[in-house]
Amino acid sequence: MALLQTVKLTTGYGDFQALFDVDIEVAQGQIVAVIGANGAGKSTLLKAVARLLPVDGGTVRFDGADISGLVASQAVRLGISLVPEGRRLFPSLSVEENLQIGGYSGRRGSWRLAEVYDLFPRLAERRRHMGTALSGGEQQMVAIGRALMSNPRLLLCDELSLGLAPIVIQDIYTALPRIRDAGTSLVIVEQDIAQAMRVADRVYCLQEGRITLTGRPAELSREAIHAAYFGA
Repeated sequence: MALLQTVKLTTGYGDFQALFDVDIEVAQGQIVAVIGANGAGKSTLLKAVARLLPVDGGTVRFDGADISGLVASQAVRLGISLVPEGRRLFPSLSVEENLQIGGYSGRRGSWRLAEVYDLFPRLAERRRHMGTALSGGEQQMVAIGRALMSNPRLLLCDELSLGLAPIVIQDIYTALPRIRDAGTSLVIVEQDIAQAMRVADRVYCLQEGRITLTGRPAELSREAIHAAYFGA
């Protein structure tokens, strides 16, 4: 049984339909990458799974149960956590306070402050700094750590490397297998195709709200990915 499954998922914003009959699956222990150009529907897909957007058609299933009618807070309590695009830290709070907020759901698990600081030692050094005093990469680490503090079974990461320096991207991607090995499956939205292919067990490509390609990275040719990505 898949940990996450969407079946003919359709959603959007008001009268604008952004996703059309999207089917994806994430197994326990997998890292799944969702690639595609700007406006392809990648962020919309994560928001629908995290229950930040209504399901207009189809279903979202988590651990076998239909969660299409739940709200975001209920999804968090079930074990779904989102790292949003743009990080969205609380600027008036310190690094540690931002992390502690992630644990408000009270879900039990192995992720606590000590484990987050072990994953990202840079945050331990800056634990008393305000969110606005951090670099973009450090803010992304805080956003990931905050999401982990809810002890999710499924971590959704939106635009994981956008705007970050290559050395920081490397640090973050090095952490992903450790997160998976600790028992959390991941869905990462990424525009850097090469980066996504290196870490993912499975890749989905979205174009204009539809799945145009899926498979294991080793099975997908450069030409097939280009055609799915750009519609050529």
